[in-house]
Amino acid sequence: MKDGAPTISTDGTGLRVAVVAASWHDVVMDGLLDGARRGLADAGVTHVDVVRVPGTFELPVACATLADRYDALVALGVVIRGGTPHFDYVCQAATVGITDVSVRTGTPIGFGVLTCDDEAQALDRAGLPGSAEDKGHEAASAAVATVVALHGVATT
Repeated sequence: MKDGAPTISTDGTGLRVAVVAASWHDVVMDGLLDGARRGLADAGVTHVDVVRVPGTFELPVACATLADRYDALVALGVVIRGGTPHFDYVCQAATVGITDVSVRTGTPIGFGVLTCDDEAQALDRAGLPGSAEDKGHEAASAAVATVVALHGVATT
């Protein structure tokens, strides 16, 4: 666990969650997806659908389409800095788009989009053996915890 990161343990039994995952960078994405699945299983979520999209840029539209069908979503992607401004455009579009979908629909979305300077940083956050962090697990746990927290407020 990264210093300062909360330990989230929430009961998500009965929740329906979709994981929306980009397809670029197979090794990193496989790690993120496995981590999200572990996080959802740890929370007791058994209804999990996985939707794969081409890249991180496509995450917002997929989330917008799915938001009203699920209790929560988990958005997973990775963008690695290159020699052009493409990195900045894709990172901003994904962040703003996913945030907009979540706020507009009221559906919590765990943000598991890695924005890294190089592949080594991405691998270190992907939840693979030897990785320092498991951002897929963290994003899934955050999505479930947010649903549970909001349900608690709505019923009081």
